[in-house]
Amino acid sequence: MKIKKELKEEYKKIIHPKGVFKIVNKINGKIFIGSSPNLDSYWNNQKFQLNLGSHRNKELQNDWNNFGEDNFYYEIIDTINLKDYNANKDYSSAINELLELYLNELQPYNNKGYNKRK
Repeated sequence: MKIKKELKEEYKKIIHPKGVFKIVNKINGKIFIGSSPNLDSYWNNQKFQLNLGSHRNKELQNDWNNFGEDNFYYEIIDTINLKDYNANKDYSSAINELLELYLNELQPYNNKGYNKRK
């Protein structure tokens, strides 16, 4: 049986896609743009928060409560290039740059989306 330290080391070696996602409201077409260093598991995290009623974006939370989970979907928009992946490297600045690119391009604010301008 593997010990906790071995399991952690194995997990670090897994290359998770990192990048930008959107959550789309099928009813009104509004989108929420976000980013994550682990896109594979982030949708489960978002759904958990929304189903619990504790998502940080109150407008998205309100629509989720009103329209229900079945009227939303999650889509990975873009990922950063991990060709030369290094488990010890911090990819947060590359992820944030990609996020800013899509926020500028898609403008998910006001009637078009759930994001708030900085």
